[in-house]
Amino acid sequence: MKKINILQKMIDESNNIVFFGGAGVSTESGIKDFRSEDGLYNMKYKYNPEEILSNSFFYNNTKEFYDFYKDKMNALDKEPNITHKFLFKLEKENKLKGIITQNIDGLHSKAGNKKVYELHGSIYRNYCTKCNKFYDAKYVFNCNDIPICQCGGIIKPDVVLYGEMLDDNCLRQSIKLISNCDLLIIAGTSLNVYPASGLINYFKGKYLVILNKTSTPYDNRANLVINDNLKNIFNSLH
Repeated sequence: MKKINILQKMIDESNNIVFFGGAGVSTESGIKDFRSEDGLYNMKYKYNPEEILSNSFFYNNTKEFYDFYKDKMNALDKEPNITHKFLFKLEKENKLKGIITQNIDGLHSKAGNKKVYELHGSIYRNYCTKCNKFYDAKYVFNCNDIPICQCGGIIKPDVVLYGEMLDDNCLRQSIKLISNCDLLIIAGTSLNVYPASGLINYFKGKYLVILNKTSTPYDNRANLVINDNLKNIFNSLH
């Protein structure tokens, strides 16, 4: 049986599905991932992107941080792709119980999904580091310089930078979802970034599926592995 048919059968017979996705989910929407050949980590910058996207760099080199952030993280004009739309359909059918994402682009919510747990935060939430006042993404991306609050404090995106902890509540909810699901679909992630990759250890359900262009360190644990573009995979499902 073709792998796509096996995946379709798993989805058809499962009523408690959880989707765990990484950067590869958004590449079809025109958002670059990090670790592929033409990803952000392989581009030439004055500073390494991992260094730029760190807590210490944000506070010590705020202007350079925002130069990179506004140039590379602005997803306001991006639209959900076939993967996002398929997941919205699954949630409407009450089969998908939640999405756990490492992405900060907000495309799952834009597609209509309600149960989205953003492990690394979102570009759509921004807060003053001094008074905690909320600012939307348009305000931040449209600022000519460093976004400054009315109180004079620096505005910081609510995204998890290197050197910062994941949100406790988000992590707890993600663990609960994975612990209770019967089908866990992991897609578009190399599963190399901890602690997000460690979430797979909480799965004790029936089917574990990994969909990614390249192999991952957890492939041997999966019931089904498909190495292909997510566009090809989700276009083949109904």
